[in-house]
Parts: sequence; C-alpha cells; structure tokens
Amino acid sequence: MYKILIKYFFNGLIFLVPVGLTIYIFYISFTTIDNFIQSFVTEYLPKQIPGIGILAVIIIVTLLGYIVQSFIFKPIHRLIDKLFQKTPIVKVLYTSVRDLLSAFVGQDKKFDKPVLVLMNKSESIYKIGFLTSSDLSKLGVINMVAVYLPHSYNFSGEIFIVPIENIKPLNIPSSDAMKYIVSGAVTKI
Repeated sequence: MYKILIKYFFNGLIFLVPVGLTIYIFYISFTTIDNFIQSFVTEYLPKQIPGIGILAVIIIVTLLGYIVQSFIFKPIHRLIDKLFQKTPIVKVLYTSVRDLLSAFVGQDKKFDKPVLVLMNKSESIYKIGFLTSSDLSKLGVINMVAVYLPHSYNFSGEIFIVPIENIKPLNIPSSDAMKYIVSGAVTKI
C-alpha cells in the first residue's frame, strides 16, 4: 500500500514541480518588472493597474527596436557598437551577449541546423548539436566545422571542431532538437 502512495507522490511531484517552477519564475519576473515600472507610472495614474509595467516594457522595447532600425539612428547604433567593441572587458561581455541574442532571435539565427555528431567511432557514440560554422578557414582549419553541443539540464554548452565526415544533418526542427538535448533526451521529438 505504501509503495502505491509513494508512486502517486512522485507522480504528483513530476507534475507539480515543472508547472509550479514555471509559474513561479513567470510570476516573479512579471511582478518585479511590473512593480519597478509601476513606481514610475503611479505618479501619473489615479490608481495602480496590474500589468501596466509589463505593457510599458513591451511598448518601450518595441519602440526602441523601431528606432534602432530607422536610418536616422543607424549611425548612432554603429557608433555605440564600435565604442563597446573597443572598450576592454566591456567588449567581451557586449559582443558575447549581442551574438548570443542574435543567434536565437536575430535575422541570422545560428541554431537552425541540428546535426548528429560522431564522437567516438569505435564505440559508435553520437551527440546532437547545431552546426554553427561550416567555414573555419580563418582559423586555418580545413575540412572541419564548428558544432555547438548544448548541455542537458543546463543552458550552457561547448563548441567542438569536428571533421565534416562525422556530421549527419538531422531532419527535425531546431526547437525540437534543443528541447531534446536540454531535457537530457527525455522530451519526445
């Protein structure tokens, strides 16, 4: 009897923890941003309106995106970009964050080619990753490609330079490949 109760308990945990954690993270993010913006907006509004902070952030970021794309702001954007790229220490952080964001949501998405990589020929061990660069001639490397291999249950990964013959393209959506890897292969494709 107690084994059945323990089984039910763990089934409940498997359901509750991901749902609860997701809701909690969204709630904390929402209320933190909302409260921060509310503190500025309440001077101008007669009462608090839940969600006005999030709405304000969405509008401001969208307007900023529009302004950044305008021909008037492009020289300023290039100037800021050059300034940040020439400043020691700031350069590393700025370019890393900029490149990572543009890899996921920019116009030149980088994680759009899921591949299967042969890691150990004698053991037939493979990993799923993303082809990020097929031309490494600037590194002096020929017939090899760069593959990003995300870690499971983590939002980090490593870049491996592998022979092109060890790469097999996968015919699945990139988002499915990423979910599969990050979940430790427990998410169904």
